[in-house]
Amino acid sequence: EVFRTDSDAVDFRTITWQRLIILLIKVQIATGVLSIPSALGSLGAVPGAIVIVGWQAFNTYTACILIDFRNRHHCHNIMDMCAVMWGRVGYELVNFMFLVAFILCTGSGLLGTSIAFNALSEHGTCSVWFSFVAAILIICFSSIRTFDRMALPMTAAFMSVMGGILAVVIGVTLLNRPAAAPATGDFDLGFQIVGSPTFAAGITAAATIFISSAGGPVYIPIVAEMKRPQDYRKALIPVGILVGSVYLSLSMVVYYYCGKWIATPSLGSAGPLVKKVAYGIALPSLIVSAGIFNHTAAKTTFVRLMRNSPHFQSNTWQHWTTWLGLNIGFGMLAFLMAEAIPVFNYILSLAGSVCFAPMSLMFPALMWMYDNGPQYWKAGVKGMAWYGFHVLILAIGSVLAVGGIYGTAISIKESDDMSVPFSCADNSITV
Repeated sequence: EVFRTDSDAVDFRTITWQRLIILLIKVQIATGVLSIPSALGSLGAVPGAIVIVGWQAFNTYTACILIDFRNRHHCHNIMDMCAVMWGRVGYELVNFMFLVAFILCTGSGLLGTSIAFNALSEHGTCSVWFSFVAAILIICFSSIRTFDRMALPMTAAFMSVMGGILAVVIGVTLLNRPAAAPATGDFDLGFQIVGSPTFAAGITAAATIFISSAGGPVYIPIVAEMKRPQDYRKALIPVGILVGSVYLSLSMVVYYYCGKWIATPSLGSAGPLVKKVAYGIALPSLIVSAGIFNHTAAKTTFVRLMRNSPHFQSNTWQHWTTWLGLNIGFGMLAFLMAEAIPVFNYILSLAGSVCFAPMSLMFPALMWMYDNGPQYWKAGVKGMAWYGFHVLILAIGSVLAVGGIYGTAISIKESDDMSVPFSCADNSITV
């Protein structure tokens, strides 16, 4: 284990399995949930529901594989785990992928926060300035040093995002027509039992839903700070069921009432007044969600730089300078990324395809084969079938990675509402 529990060292391993439930719920119900209703607009109700449940099941199972591998090999993060299989080259390649993924996720939360500021202020100033203020707030939260001390604000953030989503769910049920639909005359709601998207639109929607539950890579460094890492299933399984239920119920209600007239993020789907209420309630969650991702990127890099240093678990100026510098550095990179790709859904889809498909599907399947493959090959038909199931997970991850990159690129190219990078325009479409 990376973190010592000596009496003279700063204690990082303080998380119980009960507190882990709170942490994992907030990691999961983050900015991803705000994009699922619009993904249903591409897939339709029934395929969308199947994709939500299917990804939640797959990602919960592969997260168990990841943490079991972590516990067997006593690793801190997914880069250490890939180094067990592939050595230094594997570590460096996955480290780059991991950091890109979490910078993109931080950027999505940062963009969501700037949208909230614009909605609440009716575009009170240039959107770039709102994004910069969001980056400062996110860095302040992400600089909290241990996950355990983040539990209380994360609990409040979970309540805030659920409050914001419920405000929208209630708001859309009270409207005669969706807020984004034409104000007068007949209109096509666009609600479909089974959608007929192009390949690019369909794979982009699937990748957007996938990333909303692909929490395995961020679970690993949190479990590394548990008192008893072997207790993780007591939290992970209930969280997987709860999060899947929340995603399915809330997104289906919004899609049923709004059809194709869903805002992105979905908090703006119930009209100007409810949009302000929803963003006002959910604002803490947007900041905290992005802060978690920024913290994770900073923590893994901090461990890499300092793990063999006497300053690693000591309250020295070298310790704090490194820790704060990493948080600021990654936060500013996320700011630049959010301004360069200023469309919420595309940031999430790109992160899901490029980074999380390998880390949450392909790598777990390979880790299972690494630890268990030979014994299942010799276990007869049942063992071969179970081995084949993990080959299927590997294949699904490969299709999502390649197809998702292509689909997102095409969707960005064909988008009619693509915002201009580093634009001062109102990204909340309030004014």
